[in-house]
Amino acid sequence: MIALIFLLVLLIPILAIVLDSPVGRALAKRMERRELSSGGDDVTSERLSYLEGEVERLTTEMRRLEEESQFLNNLLTDRPASQVLPPGDQNG
Repeated sequence: MIALIFLLVLLIPILAIVLDSPVGRALAKRMERRELSSGGDDVTSERLSYLEGEVERLTTEMRRLEEESQFLNNLLTDRPASQVLPPGDQNG
């Protein structure tokens, strides 16, 4: 019983080191690729079309935000001098 516990105590850190090593990562990537290739093409194409739609939506949103930012920047930098507020009273 004590030998089994001792063995488990030694194997846990060794397993953690191996799984965190480049070899462990390579094995994990290989297992993921095998899972993806065994999955249906319908799921992959559906996910791809969804992601393409999201990229398009985010691109449109970024363009809108960029235009809005440029507009606000132009409003702040191209303000005529007549619309600038006069300095305040220093007497408090």
